Amino acid sequence: MIFRDRKDAGRQLAARLKAYADHPDVLVLALPRGGVPVAYEVAQELDAPLDVFLVRKLGVPGHEELAMGAIASGGVRVINDEVVRYLGIPEVVIDAVAANEQRELERRERAYRGDRPVPDVIGQTVILIDDGLATGATMRAAIASLRQAAAARVIAAVPVGAMSTCRKIGQEADELVCLHTPEPFYGVGQWYSDFSQTSDEEVLALLARAATNSGGAHDPTLGT
Repeated sequence: MIFRDRKDAGRQLAARLKAYADHPDVLVLALPRGGVPVAYEVAQELDAPLDVFLVRKLGVPGHEELAMGAIASGGVRVINDEVVRYLGIPEVVIDAVAANEQRELERRERAYRGDRPVPDVIGQTVILIDDGLATGATMRAAIASLRQAAAARVIAAVPVGAMSTCRKIGQEADELVCLHTPEPFYGVGQWYSDFSQTSDEEVLALLARAATNSGGAHDPTLGT
């Protein structure tokens, strides 16, 4: 299965999430940057608010695409124990990478949200969206952070993912929606015809458009 682009993937994912349409307690949160174009389509179809939820992968030094863990808003850190043990990565290296990624997370918080607070998820049903699941480290960190913030339910939703990762995420989320779990799975990008990088400008434009299209009902401030 190959999606044309993230917009196409979002529309297909939205069709599987129709049961959550028009519910006042449903909130769509995207993992930036690639999850935002997917989540935008879902939020529009469900008539739900859209915002971003900041998570940063902790890449293995020298092999940054391989996640040894992730951090999320709220001070949550998730470690991929299998990768850390297999590669013998010391704690000091993990701490150094986490410190660098924390600075980037804070930069993106300022860029995407400005002075607005993080979304108020207390008692909400949160649909957490990314453009795919490879190791699942960032999704796991986001789920843990949302649990800490007292979300009522967390639904992890992606267009495509590795089967083993989807099984793990399905155990940590209240519900997992994954359209395709192809095997072998070499990476998220191979299942998209267009997997070009999503820019900060595109993220901001989509958040603004979501608010405008709803006439204010999808105010990305959410918690204000």
